[in-house]
Amino acid sequence: MQQPVPRVRFPVRLNSPTDASPVSVRERSAAMPPMGRSTASQAARSRMVQRLAKQGIADARVLRAFDTVERHRFVDSAWVSQAYEDISLPIGLGQTISKPSVVARMIELLLQAPALMHPSGESLGRVLDIGTGCGYQAAVLACVAHEVYSIERLRVLHERARINLRPFRLANLHLLHGDGMAGYPKGAPYAGIIVAASGSSAPMAWIEQLAVGGRIVAPFGSAQDNQALVVIDKNITGVQQCILDAVRFVPLKSGIA
Repeated sequence: MQQPVPRVRFPVRLNSPTDASPVSVRERSAAMPPMGRSTASQAARSRMVQRLAKQGIADARVLRAFDTVERHRFVDSAWVSQAYEDISLPIGLGQTISKPSVVARMIELLLQAPALMHPSGESLGRVLDIGTGCGYQAAVLACVAHEVYSIERLRVLHERARINLRPFRLANLHLLHGDGMAGYPKGAPYAGIIVAASGSSAPMAWIEQLAVGGRIVAPFGSAQDNQALVVIDKNITGVQQCILDAVRFVPLKSGIA
């Protein structure tokens, strides 16, 4: 990991706060339900988790979450056979479900924020997930964070995520239809903010809604061949950023549709 650069300032984005209301996925069980797991899908998921560990994912909470959440339930039937490969897959409307290795890397980085760390390893804090998509990342986050607000600007995907997530019964996960660039002020402050689309810089709304000790993990870069994963940490004196891996994400857009 590169050393954090000195405090940086980000331009103010004039987005008005979203008015979207959270919709809880009710009746969370103590653990994720089996949902009729097949031996084949469990074996494929176990191989995915083993691959993630070999790629350097060391947080046991993250690995358990990936072994629990059935990725094949979040992709179209045409792509089910590839659900546990380390590839991104289309989910419609020009959007994708990110590679498991990228999702795992981002969540592990997020959990290293001081506001999300605890000596016992217990998951604490509230997380804002920007770009719900099909809902897979939100489900994984719900396994490792105390509470998750997940926001999607495209209503079709928002409704699809609701359907995908309903059987998981996650009472700590709230789905929102709104403009992710404006964040979600009603749920702030957040111990962590994670972003599934690439913009040119962090909107000031995200910085303002982040708790002291909190962390943003997001891709930045306007062109797909010139994007990097960036960590932004907020402390009592300001914010610091660290530029990490090269990545490829769909573009971050404002407004709702």
